[in-house]
Amino acid sequence: MKLSAIVTALGGELRGDDREIRCLAPLDEAGASDITFLANPKYRSQLAATAAAAVIVKPALAEEAAAKVGRSLILAADPYLYFARVARLFSPLPQASGGVHPRAVVAEGCHIAASSEVRELVSIGRNVTIGERCILHPGVVIGDDVSLGDDVVLYPNVVVYHGCRLGSRVMVHAGAVIGADGFGLAWNGDRWFKIPQTGVVVIADDVEIGANTTIDRGALSDTVIGEGAKLDNQIQIAHNVTVGAHTAMAGCAAVAGSTRIGARCTIGGAARIIGHLEIADGTHVGAGTLISKSIRKADAYTAVYPMATHKEWLANAAHVRHLDDLVTRVKQLEKALSTAQQNKD
Repeated sequence: MKLSAIVTALGGELRGDDREIRCLAPLDEAGASDITFLANPKYRSQLAATAAAAVIVKPALAEEAAAKVGRSLILAADPYLYFARVARLFSPLPQASGGVHPRAVVAEGCHIAASSEVRELVSIGRNVTIGERCILHPGVVIGDDVSLGDDVVLYPNVVVYHGCRLGSRVMVHAGAVIGADGFGLAWNGDRWFKIPQTGVVVIADDVEIGANTTIDRGALSDTVIGEGAKLDNQIQIAHNVTVGAHTAMAGCAAVAGSTRIGARCTIGGAARIIGHLEIADGTHVGAGTLISKSIRKADAYTAVYPMATHKEWLANAAHVRHLDDLVTRVKQLEKALSTAQQNKD
C-alpha cells in the first residue's frame, strides 16, 4: 500500500517519498518496507536508529524524525490513534459470505438475514433474529428469543442465553458467556433457595467482549453494557450491573451485582468493584484496586499495597495491624504535651 493511499484514507500530512509499505512494525524491528510510529516519549531514543521506510510522528518531531536521509514521514496529531487506523487498513475485518452451513442447527421461527454467515456446528434456538452481515463461528450457541443487530461477530464457542439482545457491530470473542444466571440466592434456614433471574443482558452497539468473559443476566431488571464499551478477557460482570458508554475494562476485573459504572471510565486489570455502588463518569481505577464504596468524583483511584519481599511484607503488615494503637498513643502524647505547655505558660 502506498503512503499516499494511507494519507488519502486517514488524513495526516505526507513528507518525503511516496513509498510502498508492506506492513506495520515496532520502531526497533521495522525494515525498509515497513511503517512504524512514535507515540510514547520513552521510545524516542529509537527514532534515529529505526530502519523503517516511514514513521508516524507528531508535527513537533518532524525535523528530528526526518534527520535520516530517505525516510518518509506521516505527521499526525495522535500517532497512536493513527497507527491503530493504519493497522485496520492492513488487517480489515472479515466479511460474511452469507448462508447457513448444512451442519448448523436452526430452530423454528428464526429470521436470519441472507447476508449473514452461520458456520458449521452452530446451534440457534427458537425465534432468534439475526441482522445483516453477521458471522457466527463454529460452536456458537444462541438461546431462544435472542436478537443480534447488524455486523455482529461471535467467535467459536460463544454462548448467548435466551432473551439477550446484542446491538450492531458487537464482537464477542471465543468462550464468552452472555446471559447466564446471576448469583441470586436466599437463605431459607437450612439451605439456599435460588432466586429466578428473569432479566436479560442488553449490549449496545460497537461493544467488544473478550475471550471467556462472563456477563450475567439481571435478576429483575437487565444487565446493560453501554455503547462502545470494551471488555477484555476473563472479566466477570454480575447481575444488574450497568457499564457506561465507552468504558474500557482490562482482564480479570470483576464487578459485583447492581453496581453502576459510568461512561468513559477505565478499569485496570484484576480490579474488584463490590456491589450496589455508583462509579462516576470518567473515573480511572488502577490495576488490582478494590473499590468498596461509591465514587462520586471522577479521578484516578489506586489502592494497591506496594510490592515487597515476603519478610518485609510480614513486618509491614504487623505494623499496620497495630496502627490504631499507635494513633491512640500519639493522641495521648499530644494531649500530654499540650497540658505541659499550658502549665508552663
